[in-house]
Amino acid sequence: RSCNPPVGNLATGRTPVTLTTCGQNSTELYCFYPDQNLLHQVSYGCGQPRCTKCNANQPDNSHLPSDMTDDFFANPISWWQSAQGVHREEIRLDFETEFYLTHVIAVFKSPRPAAMVLERSQDYGQTWRPYKYFSVNCTATFGLQDDLTEEGSMCTSRYSDAVPCTRGEVIYRALSPANKIEDPYSPEAQDLLKLTNLRLLLLKRQECPCHGSGLVEKPQRFAHYAIYDLIIRGSCFCNGHAEECELANRTGVMENVVTPGSVGFLREPGSCVGVVHGKCVCRHNTAGDHCEKCAPLYNDQPWKPGDGKTGAPNECRKCRCHNHADSCHFDLSVWLASGKRSGGVCDNCKHNTEGHRCQRCKPGYYRDRGKPMSSTEVCKPCACQPMGSADATFSRSWRCHPKTGFCYCKPGVAGPNCDRCLMGYWGFGENGCRPCDCARDCDQHTGNCFNGYDNEPFFNIPIGGRIPDLVQTPTNESEEEWKWNDHEQGFSALRHPEKCVCKEKVLGSVTDFCQMKYAYVIKARILSAHDKGTHAEVVVKVKKVLKSGKVKIARSNRSIYPESWTNRGCTCPILNPGTDYLIAGQEDSRTSKLLVNMNSLVKPWKAYLGKQVSDILRTGCK
Repeated sequence: RSCNPPVGNLATGRTPVTLTTCGQNSTELYCFYPDQNLLHQVSYGCGQPRCTKCNANQPDNSHLPSDMTDDFFANPISWWQSAQGVHREEIRLDFETEFYLTHVIAVFKSPRPAAMVLERSQDYGQTWRPYKYFSVNCTATFGLQDDLTEEGSMCTSRYSDAVPCTRGEVIYRALSPANKIEDPYSPEAQDLLKLTNLRLLLLKRQECPCHGSGLVEKPQRFAHYAIYDLIIRGSCFCNGHAEECELANRTGVMENVVTPGSVGFLREPGSCVGVVHGKCVCRHNTAGDHCEKCAPLYNDQPWKPGDGKTGAPNECRKCRCHNHADSCHFDLSVWLASGKRSGGVCDNCKHNTEGHRCQRCKPGYYRDRGKPMSSTEVCKPCACQPMGSADATFSRSWRCHPKTGFCYCKPGVAGPNCDRCLMGYWGFGENGCRPCDCARDCDQHTGNCFNGYDNEPFFNIPIGGRIPDLVQTPTNESEEEWKWNDHEQGFSALRHPEKCVCKEKVLGSVTDFCQMKYAYVIKARILSAHDKGTHAEVVVKVKKVLKSGKVKIARSNRSIYPESWTNRGCTCPILNPGTDYLIAGQEDSRTSKLLVNMNSLVKPWKAYLGKQVSDILRTGCK
């Protein structure tokens, strides 16, 4: 749910700044009428005035700005008093950060001003805007209507009467029937409630109407403003993501600044019990003094304030960095490209990873499939033989395949680390290996031809790949990508296109397809391939039969036979284990074999491709 910090007195523990204070330069003599006399009807008279002295440097005779914001229960008769004879006075409270205001109460010791303005700043005193105008005559003083006659007006006469002559209140409510707000965290609410400074401009003094009193004292001794209490109710501003706050520690921000010609008495912030602090203790994976942003690793979607209307917390969502980053940032283009599902981009990926989600190994490393993606050791360094590995690959920065760790080899070189010659090649060196001048293999050191087939090995290879040396190491690919039988290893043209080049048959027009007069069309998964010495045999799992000829084809495992078998160790077209293909080819009805050659149509299976061929077979080839 969205959170709301408690409301308290923002003035507690903070000292206002005023233009003047009585007795700031020397002792002043001032007069006043006792409170108990003024609390009754003034028609009975104000009684005899009392006169005493004010000196800002004498604790027993001082009336400082801090007396407005002290504990009014502990010190009910302390007050601030201006210098004598001033008409325009300013009382300003500067906050160290942004707060939310609910209402303001000023309790005057002197008669309330005949004209006053309450203002706020949202930029630390650079600019000011009015909250409310107060005047005995709004039209004459400010040119505004009185809200007693026109609801919602910016001016009121409700709190400008001289009576009562003491303890008269001035009250401002930020949220009133005229200012209805449904969501307290909306931009409209922030514009109204948020502030960094509050200022009262006292513009016109007025005297207490003490009828029947013979003044024996000088009138100017009564000419001052005096305030018992200044209460500013509000809370720390947390965008709906916190319900408690702690001491803010802003630097470079004016706090209780005393301007030239003004008086301010500094008090250490937070020194009083009940201080409303300004730094939010953020929840919902948010951060910042006001929970105005997402925490470093939680930027997968745009930050939003809590919804004060529905109560939705609008939590920040964690980026998927697989434990390889400490922070991420929100990227609008990534967000839009994902259909507004994920926009987080991980920062400074660690453990030799890279990518928006630290999901792949950086150049020079490959993924260890035996470890989870979140492991700190998931990316292992390439172990390529310098003499046998090639510099010019798909990307010049790649030393080995980032998924398998297989190195990119020079011509005629084989092995995961490019450390030996391919079958049919010899003379491992700086320029790779040279082709044997033989029908089959030769001695890899001398180039002398082998004459017989008796001791030739057979092992699983992908069709379309070079026939490698027998490498007794497990694969680094996942089972989903490549499937090898037991521990035998191969190098396919798909992963190593620089080793084998096959010219593929394309699906052309209906006429071209029909002219080929294919005997069979199937969808099949390649399971394994075998070198039988004189020919190759590929074991497939038939998954769908679109057409069959004289050779009966069942949905089961069977063999197909590539005809293009070269002494360079390549077979075409390309068929890779673990992949589903659309295969259209000829048959040998005498031996009941399904054949594959360079005229066959071999394409990785796609549903639309299967439908296209089915439609051609059904309607086009007649």
